[in-house]
Amino acid sequence: MALRGLAGSEPSSRGPLEEAVEAAEEREAPVPVAAAVAPEDDEEDDGRGLLRWDGFSAWLHCVCVVGFDLELGQAVEVIYPQHSKLTDKEKTNICYLSFPDSNSGCLGDTQFCFRFRQSSGRRVSLHCFLDQFDKDLPVYLKKDPAYFYGYVYFRQVRDKTLKRGYFQKSLVLISKLPYIHFFHTVLKQIAPEYFEKSKPYLEAACNDVDRWPAPVPGKTLYLPIMGVVMKVRIPTCHDKPGTTQITEQADTHISVILPTVHEVDLFRCFFPVFFHSQMLWELVLLGEPLVVMAPSPSESSETVLALVNCISPLKYFSDFRPYFTIHDSEFKEYTTRTQAPPSVILGVTNPFFAKTLQHWPHIIRIGDLKPAGEIPKQVKVKKLKNLKTLDSKPGVYTSYKPYLNRDEEIIKQLQKGVQQKRPSEAQSVILRRYFLELTQSFIIPLERYVASLMPLQKSISPWKSPPQLRQFLPEEFMKTLEKAGPQLTSRIKGDWIGLYRHFLKSPNFDGWFKTRRKEMTQKLEALHLEALCEEVREQHICVILTTIEKG
Repeated sequence: MALRGLAGSEPSSRGPLEEAVEAAEEREAPVPVAAAVAPEDDEEDDGRGLLRWDGFSAWLHCVCVVGFDLELGQAVEVIYPQHSKLTDKEKTNICYLSFPDSNSGCLGDTQFCFRFRQSSGRRVSLHCFLDQFDKDLPVYLKKDPAYFYGYVYFRQVRDKTLKRGYFQKSLVLISKLPYIHFFHTVLKQIAPEYFEKSKPYLEAACNDVDRWPAPVPGKTLYLPIMGVVMKVRIPTCHDKPGTTQITEQADTHISVILPTVHEVDLFRCFFPVFFHSQMLWELVLLGEPLVVMAPSPSESSETVLALVNCISPLKYFSDFRPYFTIHDSEFKEYTTRTQAPPSVILGVTNPFFAKTLQHWPHIIRIGDLKPAGEIPKQVKVKKLKNLKTLDSKPGVYTSYKPYLNRDEEIIKQLQKGVQQKRPSEAQSVILRRYFLELTQSFIIPLERYVASLMPLQKSISPWKSPPQLRQFLPEEFMKTLEKAGPQLTSRIKGDWIGLYRHFLKSPNFDGWFKTRRKEMTQKLEALHLEALCEEVREQHICVILTTIEKG
């Protein structure tokens, strides 16, 4: 199966919007958009359908339209393309996660993101060949086979012609790709027009996506969508962390240039709690159970994603739900009091959770994320026992005592930026660099020690099995910190040893070490194969030379 236009192609010349819609309407044998998904057992395929949607499937699983039915409540009105498969459980999750809770009062247009578990038993995608691109991605951008992302553009406006008095509808992009900023930008381009023009417009937009080059890391991609051309670059694992490789020079063909595909406005999300940002970094690093209580799905999802992003380039290996509701299929699993709360970050908006999750050890309650114009009244760290009422004030409710001393320098720097009205984007760059340096100072000693577990190259012999990695010994690692610890690269003082001990018991260490061990084992196997090939080559040369001498 060939990939079309792998990457870096020149911007395609797209006709005006009317031509795109007209082409969609006149296309031979169009797929009806107004119908729900085809039955699960419908395997009808003329060989053209799936091939035709290869380009689309590299980026999206499907597009859903979720509306409100007076009798049924939230309902999936459209799943497109029609051959896309979703189980009933997945459709139910999408229905409830695509609308804000009724208490949120989101009038107008709202964008947010959710993440949900893929149903077990789903067949492997025919487009798994695209996973070859996954190996070139940074570890924190690799697809998780067990989860889907949902990117939502929700509109709620008054409409007296409707019985309920409101027009309520969500356009939702379902994807395996964690490219939050990219897909929110796509929705901004197509959702407002879709709500006005409906069916043909959605099909025309999906046809555009189907013509996109594959999402190859490291290539500059030009992606046309309904008369607009977006210029993007997906990062690679070889990029220097904290940098962007895309150029922003003027180009008459380009309408939108995205310097990032996945990052959120970090400072805006941490703005109410930046006095405690280092403590929150520790909680995320250690995989502690964490709840974000916010007034709307937009605030909850952005804050959860900012927390997950703050330990980059380390991957957050536990589960996280940017927006979680009482209807979620994992609600009972995550709110039970019969066992300790799991390692997960939940973003919630329903006041019911203030009581249901009262037993969780760490809760962040935030108000509206207002633009950074003045130094906010910083929320305090409060005891969990104070979180009793539904109208509890914003704050960080925890009994956690940080291992590291607070870095006053970064707080002064951010405060100064607020006073000087420094743009939020610039503040985010400062905060992201701070988190990056903190994470790198923490992870470098671990990387150095793990590298020492690799056998010497001289121990690799073609006559023996590949040598094994040495065992990771926590106490042996701790001894290395005295001379080669984080104090070499970080000015922050505190109980680094205690932080490492806690981290070694966390899901993030488990995931990180399994990944590193797999990479190193593959490297050993490759070196062993290379030694075998060299030995075979030398033997062949000997045979040839012997034959020549005898001849």
